[in-house]
Amino acid sequence: MKIFCVGRNYAAHAKELGNAVPEAPVIFMKPDTAVLPKGADFVYPLFTSDLHYEIELVLRIGKTAKNVSAANALSFVDAITVGIDFTARDVQADLKAKGLPWEKAKAWDNSAIVGEWKPFNAEAAGADILFSLNKNGQTAQLGTTKDMIYSFETLIEHISGYFTLSPGDLIYTGTPAGVGPCLPGDTLAGFLGEEKLFELAIK
Repeated sequence: MKIFCVGRNYAAHAKELGNAVPEAPVIFMKPDTAVLPKGADFVYPLFTSDLHYEIELVLRIGKTAKNVSAANALSFVDAITVGIDFTARDVQADLKAKGLPWEKAKAWDNSAIVGEWKPFNAEAAGADILFSLNKNGQTAQLGTTKDMIYSFETLIEHISGYFTLSPGDLIYTGTPAGVGPCLPGDTLAGFLGEEKLFELAIK
């Protein structure tokens, strides 16, 4: 399983971190060890003191895709959920300042949270998909696909032009504005529409 992540796919999020809106999708990857196993505790990492949540819509690839067009890209997706791309923001800032890759800030063990999978409906994907993250019972992030810079179709077309997408691969499609810090004792919950697809207690 490969995990593809999209950076700066919401203009408001790029602005809140002081980043320019990208002229093409920004793609980075996580290893399969980044996925928190179902039922496992999430433990605050020892190497950061500034852990940030980033809620995202996550697509699961259902069949092999290579050099696909945007017109039929959604036919390669079989499920959707919400997840968290955890970021060690202090580590990331240090790496960015030195012009170094972000893996130590983004791709560490258990840095990817995956919610309950729901069947993907290509027709529904054409409408606005609402998703959100609650922190300790309060809304922390609220997003909609209408605010995405690059659509699901464009992302799949772009990624499959460089990498073969295989069944089971995941695409984290970017986070809206509102990212922020979390601490041991916090509880995070991810919603697709009004349905809660995961709840996570930080140890």
